[in-house]
Order: sequence, then C-alpha cells, then structure tokens
Amino acid sequence: MVIDGIYYALAFAAGGGIVSYLAGPALGVPLYLFAAFCLWFFRDPEREIPAGDVAVSPADGKVLAVSPDGTGATRIGIFMNVFDVHVNRAPIAGRITEVKYKKGDFLAANRDDAVLHNEQNLVVIEGGGSRVAFNQIAGLIARRIVCYKKPGDEVARGERVGLIKFGSRVDVLLGPEWAVCVRPGERVKAGSSVLARRR
Repeated sequence: MVIDGIYYALAFAAGGGIVSYLAGPALGVPLYLFAAFCLWFFRDPEREIPAGDVAVSPADGKVLAVSPDGTGATRIGIFMNVFDVHVNRAPIAGRITEVKYKKGDFLAANRDDAVLHNEQNLVVIEGGGSRVAFNQIAGLIARRIVCYKKPGDEVARGERVGLIKFGSRVDVLLGPEWAVCVRPGERVKAGSSVLARRR
C-alpha cells in the first residue's frame, strides 16, 4: 500500500471519531467509509514483470488511443479511472534523463485535449539503445501528480516511479524501433502488460 493511503485513512477515521463523539455514531459512518475507500484506493499490488525486449505499461487502465504523434513515435494513451490501481511503473529499464513538470488545467483525462492542456509530468528513460517517454497527466478529479524519481536515477523495467491521485491518464511515447502490441479498448496493468516489443 502507498503510505499516502494510510495518512488519508487516519485523517478520515479521526474525523469520524470526532463526529461520532459530538453528534452520534451514525453521522460518523460516512467518514469511516471514506477511510476504508482510501485504504483500498492506494493499494499497491506486486506484479510479475515480463522478460524479454519489451516495453510494459506504466499504468493500470484502458487504452484510449494508439496513434502517431507526428515525430515518428507512437503515442499510447491509457486512462485510469477511480477504480484502477494508480501506482505508475517504468516501461523500460534504463536511466532517467528528464523529469519535466508542467502546470495546467484539470480537464477530464479521457479527452484528447487533456494531453495539451492538463497539469502533467513528463519522464524520459533511455536504455538499451532506446528512448521511451511517458507522461503522467492529471484529470478532472486528480489534483496531485507524484514522481519518486529524478534525472540520473537508474530504474528497472516495471519499477515503481510514482502515482497520480484519484483518476487520471498516462501517455507513452515509443519510437519506430517498437512494434506496438495493444489496441484501443484493451485493459492493461502497470508493470505486467506488454505494450510493445522491440522490432
């Protein structure tokens, strides 16, 4: 479990205790339910990382689009709803060469223009002769992007690199050396679902 979930749960539980004491047990129930939801939402299950020369999904969710981005790369958009695990993982092994945060709006993350206008955090990894970027994009409800890594850090494929709180999107940019294995509408899991194989 992500430690943030414990903090949120403790805060809601404490609030429920105060409300129950002052106004009666029934009125504290919603806060206890929010505490339980936070413990569930911030779950962080172990994943089996596939072997081979592959790029894995950085996020749990539904593939929204697989499309060229105009620079020779392929963009894969993955939408995370509030029921998905929100821990993000590295798509390939390598060295982080760039982490770039950009302030922005909080449009619904499944909209195409969210990629251009929403608050986001770009992470670039170089390894094995390849450069893969993924973009953590905040959504309508998500208001906090977390990234544990910084430029110069080495990461393993499928290693935890951050999270986005409460519904959001992650876009992955893969160069022409990658053959994409997923299609729009598919469900993927961070660290364990193969997005592409090296040609």
